[in-house]
Amino acid sequence: MIAQGMTLVLRAGVIGAGVFGGYHAAKWAAFDGVALTAVHDPHPERAEALANRHGAQSPRDATAFFDQVDVVSIASPAATHAGWALAALTAGKPVYIEKPLATELEDADAIVAEARRQGLVVGCGFLERSAFRAIGLLATPESPLRLEATRLGKPSTRNLDVSVILDLMIHDLDLALAIGAGAPFAVEGEGACEANDQLDWAKAEVVFDDGFTASFHASRVATSPERTMRIVYPSGEVRIDFLAGTFENTTIFGLDSGFAETPDGRDRLGASLWQFLRAVRGDVARPLADGVDGVRALDLAMAVAQAAEG
Repeated sequence: MIAQGMTLVLRAGVIGAGVFGGYHAAKWAAFDGVALTAVHDPHPERAEALANRHGAQSPRDATAFFDQVDVVSIASPAATHAGWALAALTAGKPVYIEKPLATELEDADAIVAEARRQGLVVGCGFLERSAFRAIGLLATPESPLRLEATRLGKPSTRNLDVSVILDLMIHDLDLALAIGAGAPFAVEGEGACEANDQLDWAKAEVVFDDGFTASFHASRVATSPERTMRIVYPSGEVRIDFLAGTFENTTIFGLDSGFAETPDGRDRLGASLWQFLRAVRGDVARPLADGVDGVRALDLAMAVAQAAEG
C-alpha cells in the first residue's frame, strides 16, 4: 500500500501490450512523479516492443513484474481482467482496470472484497466520467428525469471477446448510474449478432426506482460513428455530442461549453489515470470510478444482456 502523503516516484506497470496498453504506458511515462518500469503480456515480443519504447523492462514472469512496480494498469482482454486484478491486489498493488471490471459478477465482487481486505485503491476505466466532470454534470443541483444515449462504432477487430454491451454500452450505463440517485428497477432490451458470436448491437430501456428512466443504443457494426446523449432535468435538458465536443444546455446549470478543451475533456484517459494516482497517494478520497462503480455497471450490463438475449 502507498502511504498517504508519500512523494516518492511511483513505479507503474502495464499488463497488456495491445493498443490500449500502449495508451496506458504513454500516460504513465509522461506523468510527473511516476516512472513506467515494466510491461507484461503473454506475447513477450509485444511486451518488449512497448517496454523498449519507454525505457522499461518486460519481465516474462508475473511475480517479477509485480516486484518491479508500485501501481498497475490492466489493459488486457476483458476476460483476463479479474485474474490479473486479483493477482495485483494479492501482491499488494493498487490497480486501475480497464472496463469492464470483470466479465462475471462473482469475479467483480471478489476484486472489491480483496481491495477492501488489503486497503488498496481500485480504479475502473470509465473515461467518459472525465468528460462529465469537465462539463459539470457530476455536481448538478437537480436529479435527472430521463437519459437517452447512443454510442455507435464502425466494425473493428478489437474487443470481440465481449458483447457490445460490455464493450461500448457500459460507458453510458455507468454515466446513468453516476448521475442518477436511484437503483435500476426494471430492464428491457433487444440485440443481435451480425458479424461476430457476441451481440454486435443492443438497445435497452432501464427504469430506476426513483422514476428516472434511461434508454441506450450501442452498436459496433454501424456505418458511421456516433456518441451522443440527451439528459432531461426538471429545469431543461442537455444534449451532448462527445465526438464533436459540443453540447446544448437549456437547464439552469452553469455548464462549461468549452469542456472539450479542458484537461479533463481533452485527455480523458490521462485525467482518469491521474485521479487514480492521486487517490493512491492519498491526495483525494477516490478515483473517478472505483471498484464499486465497476460492479454496479457490470451488474446493470448483465441485466441488459439477459434482456437482449432473451
